[in-house]
Amino acid sequence: MFTAPIFDLTPTKTAFPFLQGGGVCAELIADRDWSTSSLGPIAQWPQCLTSALSLLLRSRVPMVMMWGQIGVMLYNDAYSNFAGGRHPDSLGSAVRESWPEVAAFNDAVIRKGLSGETAHYRDQQMTLLRNGAPEQVWMDLDYSPVPDAEGNPAGVICILSETTERVAAQRRSAFLLSLSDDLRSLKTPAEITNLAAIRVGELLDASRVFYAEITSSGMMTVERDYSRSVGSIAGVHSLASFGPDLLAAYRNGAPVVVYDVPGDDRLSAPAREGLTAREVGAFIDVVLFEEEQWVGLLAVQNATPRVWSQAEEMLVQEVGERVKSAIERARAERDRLWDLSQDMLARADFAGMMSAVNPAWTRVLGWSENDLLTREYTAIIHPDDVAHSLEVIARMAQSREPARFENRIAAQGGSWKSIEWTAAPEPDGINFVAVGRDLTETNARKIELEAAQEALRHSQKLEAIGQLTGGIAHDFNNMLTGIVGSLDLIQRNIAAGRFDRVDRYINAGNASAQRAAALTSRLLAFGRRQSLDLKPTDINGLVSGMSELLERTLGEQTVLETHFQADLWAASTDTNQLESALLNLCINARDAMPDGGRLIIETDNTYLDEHYTRDHPGLEPGQYVILSVSDTGIGMAPSTIEKVFEPFFTTKPVGQGTGLGLSMIYGFAQQSGGHVRIYSELGFGTTVKLFVPRSHGEKEVVKRREAQFPLGSGEAVMVVEDDPSVRLVVTEVLRELCYNAIEATDATSALPLLQSDERIDLLVTDVGLPGMNGRQLAEIAREVRPALKVLFITGYAQNAAIRSDFLGGGMDMMTKPFAADALALKVHDMIIGVPSA
Repeated sequence: MFTAPIFDLTPTKTAFPFLQGGGVCAELIADRDWSTSSLGPIAQWPQCLTSALSLLLRSRVPMVMMWGQIGVMLYNDAYSNFAGGRHPDSLGSAVRESWPEVAAFNDAVIRKGLSGETAHYRDQQMTLLRNGAPEQVWMDLDYSPVPDAEGNPAGVICILSETTERVAAQRRSAFLLSLSDDLRSLKTPAEITNLAAIRVGELLDASRVFYAEITSSGMMTVERDYSRSVGSIAGVHSLASFGPDLLAAYRNGAPVVVYDVPGDDRLSAPAREGLTAREVGAFIDVVLFEEEQWVGLLAVQNATPRVWSQAEEMLVQEVGERVKSAIERARAERDRLWDLSQDMLARADFAGMMSAVNPAWTRVLGWSENDLLTREYTAIIHPDDVAHSLEVIARMAQSREPARFENRIAAQGGSWKSIEWTAAPEPDGINFVAVGRDLTETNARKIELEAAQEALRHSQKLEAIGQLTGGIAHDFNNMLTGIVGSLDLIQRNIAAGRFDRVDRYINAGNASAQRAAALTSRLLAFGRRQSLDLKPTDINGLVSGMSELLERTLGEQTVLETHFQADLWAASTDTNQLESALLNLCINARDAMPDGGRLIIETDNTYLDEHYTRDHPGLEPGQYVILSVSDTGIGMAPSTIEKVFEPFFTTKPVGQGTGLGLSMIYGFAQQSGGHVRIYSELGFGTTVKLFVPRSHGEKEVVKRREAQFPLGSGEAVMVVEDDPSVRLVVTEVLRELCYNAIEATDATSALPLLQSDERIDLLVTDVGLPGMNGRQLAEIAREVRPALKVLFITGYAQNAAIRSDFLGGGMDMMTKPFAADALALKVHDMIIGVPSA
């Protein structure tokens, strides 16, 4: 820093009067040969130059004059002190050559001055190399032109005042104030030292800054460091290799400041080698704590030699004091938390002993501190939990990462407490800290909560069952009334000889029966218990094949539009169930547009990723075919959308809907491995999207066959059915179709015939037989008759939900109830070997 010298104003011994009283710089000017310079011999200097120089040399304020275009420097003794090691070489040199690091700045002020302008700078920051090393300085600068005899600017004079000390003090004060404010909110020593290291490193442009703890044995632990362009040294280091001098200096408590590590004779050779290996060329180490067992210090390091200014040394010391205060506050708060914490806190080593426990251990377990610290911690861990606990601790020691685990800990009274532990290793690699939370009450509350939730679920389940059974009873009573009433009227009219109305009653009863069959099918679909025949299906072809039926169903007021994906994938689905679902959706859409509108059916390919499917349990990521039905109808409110898939929920008037359509579609989609989404907004219509899993098999063309009764040729068909009515209907149909029908009520009565030599071309069996089921019966029968064809008929069989998983070769299935023509066609096709459609 600049310190004004005591000027000797006695006349200077010189032959030039204008240099009289100019001090040392005047003598240097007088003794120099100027004839080879751009100024020429000193005797020929113009009066304007000598007059300005005479005033400059006598001033006690640092002043420099830059003469001419190249700025030849002439300055006084006060400026020579500012110039430092560049004096006296700078005297008489061009300013650009003398101060190359600020050449651009000086070029600018000379241009301004020689054009007649003045320039003023307050606290101008510059980096100067006046003593061979870069220094940040701040200055007040005032530039004015020096006129020649004609009044034209011939040079520029600068009056300067270095403000580095004042600016540095102001900045240091602001920095320390801001740091103190930020440190106040931090809770742990690690947070405090980390923030201080970052702030100091950035302010001083240091290569590395860190806080370290040093034990009396000479081990230095650096938990983390701020490093720039050098490697981190976080970890544990032995100071023994640095020699005794450095450790002794730390214990002395005074700051250790080194400018040039390789050239500092105060450091031992091992210390210089160790520091150089760690990329340390200069450093300031400030001791923060002096205690019996360890020493804390704040270290600021530079990768290359550096002259630390006094202000920088003071700053590091003041930061150290603030860090010390913040750490003491944090440790005091930690100690209070240690005592007041309801959780069990401990410090332990990986070898199996605890070195510190807080009072919560006694409150929770009853053991005294001495009880806990004088035996291995495995002694109080439940024997069944010891292996797992030690495995977690060993893994933490190896990975250096925190760990969480649970175990049971013995209480003094002989009981066991469930404890949840969070543990973290310390930097020394020997110890770890742990926080234990007693889960005994939490687990008890959890059990109570689970019991309450189970009771709620049971109540909701009973309510849902009540709603479901009530809806089924209501609809079935209506349908049974139609069936029973029609049969009664048929009997009465036949007995009275009136046959003209019999057909009418038969149709009415048949219609009620068909409605009952549809209701059963929807219930099975909702419960995901229907038998599905999943095959590769061309959905575009399926929709096209239904277009005529859909247009008749929708009526003239509704316009049907279809938009098909040209390269649509094959879908894995049950064709009949998908047709039924599509028809239901179209009917719902029609009813939502009482005044007509547009109904749009679209198909597309899509991929559902894990991000989507994780919100829908049971739905697997993968490729799906989308079948979308949109209408321009009245739409639904969000509260309605939440309930649309519930059984017997309907927005239609009483008697106009069962409330099973969407629930059937939902169940069918879930059972087939797909998904259904509904989008709706009041006044803007509704869109329902079915996501059907993609099939990589070859698409099958949907074929529609007209109802027919193909006749047999006396082939033998065994019918195994425990329900007398069903058995009667099936055998009567077969006999009318010219088959030899053989009856059996169960597997036990059927097996002797199947194991005999009697001709049997086809086995028709119910899946849900009493005792041995139909699938088991078929397996035993095929041991004797390997080529026997089997047709399963089922109303509900959980194991037969997916036909491809249930059926073997030469097997097929029909779902009850079925029409006589469907049975006739299926039996005919199986006997003659027509593939299943």
